[in-house]
Amino acid sequence: MSNVKYKFMKKINCFVPFVPPAYMEGLRQTVRALSQSPLVGKVYVLGKDALAMKFLGYDYLVIDRFESSNTIAQIAEKANTEFTLIYTKYTTLKLEQYALERFAQIAEETGAGMLYSDHIQNVEGKPKLIPTNDYQIGSVRDNFNFGSLLFFNSRYLKRAVDRTVAEYSLAGLYNLRLKVSQYAKVLRINEYLYTDIEEDTRPRDKKQFDYIKPRKRDTQVEMELACIDHLKKIGAYLTPTFKAIDFIDDFEYEVSVIIPVKDRLKTIGDAISSALSQKTDFKFNVIVIDNYSTDGTSEMLAEAVKEYENLVVIVPERLSFGIGGCWNLGVAHPKCGKFAVQLDSDDIYEDENTLSKIVEVFYEQKCPMVIGSYTTTNSKMNPIKPGLVDHREWTPENGRNNALRINGLGAPRAFYTPLLRKLKLPNTSYGEDYAIGLRISREYQIGRIYDSVYLCRRWEGNSDAALEIGKVNANDAYKDKIRTIEILARQEMIAKREIPYF
Repeated sequence: MSNVKYKFMKKINCFVPFVPPAYMEGLRQTVRALSQSPLVGKVYVLGKDALAMKFLGYDYLVIDRFESSNTIAQIAEKANTEFTLIYTKYTTLKLEQYALERFAQIAEETGAGMLYSDHIQNVEGKPKLIPTNDYQIGSVRDNFNFGSLLFFNSRYLKRAVDRTVAEYSLAGLYNLRLKVSQYAKVLRINEYLYTDIEEDTRPRDKKQFDYIKPRKRDTQVEMELACIDHLKKIGAYLTPTFKAIDFIDDFEYEVSVIIPVKDRLKTIGDAISSALSQKTDFKFNVIVIDNYSTDGTSEMLAEAVKEYENLVVIVPERLSFGIGGCWNLGVAHPKCGKFAVQLDSDDIYEDENTLSKIVEVFYEQKCPMVIGSYTTTNSKMNPIKPGLVDHREWTPENGRNNALRINGLGAPRAFYTPLLRKLKLPNTSYGEDYAIGLRISREYQIGRIYDSVYLCRRWEGNSDAALEIGKVNANDAYKDKIRTIEILARQEMIAKREIPYF
């Protein structure tokens, strides 16, 4: 690509964070790389130490913190070029050949409000390709991976700032991209246009609970407020008005524990024992769906079903069932009880009272779905970090809106069987529980238990352990699609005035 068209045309102002002393050389390299482009007007360094930034000779802005809405407003004031680049890392940025020209060209030709690209990460000295996902209307989760280089049409950036009423200390960047997406395209360039350095080398399953750390609580509150505002602006916000549910009693069993399983010989016995040992004043059974196990699980189940009369084992008639399809099969079984309660084949209930606690919530809160809290353990059932996962970001008033921002709803999940038979889970092995939870929450209140009633065992065989980037992206894209479908459905419902708008 020739850069003749852009010669001496200052089209981009850039903004990068000031860095701790250990990263100073990387900052110099980043500023130098950006400044050398004929498209760049100014490179502003953003930090709190005005004397240091001035001494080093940088154009600078004194800010409170990089993620605040006040900082975004300061950037907008200096965004007097056609485009604005925001780099979000302390570590060195290396631009690939004609990267800025490519960003500018595509921004001009498409009218996009925000662009981002695939990139390369230097991980412990080795390059690693990092593809990103395409942005959807449902990509409202606050951990969407844009990479570290965000490229804006300055006109839309300024409009986003003008239309931001709330002040955010921690959710400014999140609010910015939500606002921009309301009136312009957010566009991925699936080309590797830059390299940065990645210091957090933990696998995905180690990062997924970061948001529940106490120091993250203030961030979560702000993210929720920004998300609510966004949903209101796009006509997808649901007020706390819910349909009533009336339970019927035409069931042999009050509860069925549903356990889909495939090749879990080491853990399925503990799961079944945990379920069968529940102490209740109602009748319950356990329904295991054996999805063509090949490791001896099937043989173990065949023996167990002879021993326990309230144990049912089902083998699907087809090979195409995921976890969701197995759930649908179990719930459709004539022996399924009034309430269907989750137990993964890796996990166990906290104690012998879990089912009783769940059923109590169904009747007390008159809801068709109940979600509990769980404690993470190792394979020997000793507690490990993060410990209790209770999803306290869910509130009765706003839980179903905030659920669109986060990546899961918690466990164990329990359902009123007649409604689940009607709605059904998607036939997938990832996100099927999240999808049905969002669907139910669209119309009904979901009951919550914030005390631990479930032990979630983390081990090397877990389905989400140390996934490769391609699988992580596929999982994230699917959940974004679930959110897209849900947002479109909520917009349609609101447009038809089936429920009140905010």
